Amino acid sequence: MTDLPLDSAPADSLPAAAAVRLLTPSAQTLPLVVASPHSGTAYPAAFLAMTRLPMARLRASEDTHMETMMAAAPDLGAPLLAALFPRVFLDVNREPWELDPAMFLEPLPAFANTTSPRVRAGLGTLPRLAGDGHPIYARRLPLAEAERRLALHYHPYHDTLTRLLRQTRTRFGHAVLLDCHSMPSSALEEERPWSRPDVILGDRHGTACDPLVTDTAEAVLRDLGLRVRRNRPYAGGHTTRHYGRPETGMHALQIEVNRALYMDERTRRPTEGLARLSHCMMGLVEAMGALPRRSLAAE
Repeated sequence: MTDLPLDSAPADSLPAAAAVRLLTPSAQTLPLVVASPHSGTAYPAAFLAMTRLPMARLRASEDTHMETMMAAAPDLGAPLLAALFPRVFLDVNREPWELDPAMFLEPLPAFANTTSPRVRAGLGTLPRLAGDGHPIYARRLPLAEAERRLALHYHPYHDTLTRLLRQTRTRFGHAVLLDCHSMPSSALEEERPWSRPDVILGDRHGTACDPLVTDTAEAVLRDLGLRVRRNRPYAGGHTTRHYGRPETGMHALQIEVNRALYMDERTRRPTEGLARLSHCMMGLVEAMGALPRRSLAAE
């Protein structure tokens, strides 16, 4: 990786006002917040000028159509938050300074997390690799580029999510976050076909939410005909760990849906399965909203 001179570093072209989409019900009736952090498809022109990768490779890490799958949540009484920018540009399911020092011209601050397994895999807050493993950038970036993306995209997303969860807990006594993702079917190729899960629930091995949340989610999805697994290989990322504090009445559950169930993974076009999965997810939203509040309130 060679250097990108400071004076030639493109500025981020996606304004902060366009960083997130928040859809709210006319009245929030469920103690639930639904989030889709990786379904964004707004690729800033300045970012595209930094990479030589074709769009198909850049899009490999998108959770395409997850926002659509959860779109009925506001009609059921729960807010839906989605990042508009793509994961390959900035991953909000990471710590803010979970960065690879080899990507930048200047040294990173001492407080940066430069040694996490995600950083070593090339998948930090500013990813080094696209979803299919190809390097995103041909040259090193100025540190100001990371600071700009954090200020205009990362913090607006998390500030909004924090506000929604606190408001929900204040109103209902507890809050449940459904953090919605998708997984490539290739991640499960080594498994026998009949054992491959349709959905993986990640609760940080029981630490991010009350067991009632995960137990109910698994039961509902199984009743709807889906194969469900817990925590393997996706136990939850920064969002689940950061917001999932059951002792305070904050519960977080990560949901990973097999992309092959609802889209053509080559063209990224939705299939008929999207309608079925949307129905299943709305059943999940209703079940999460109906959990007994006394069981989930702060200790």
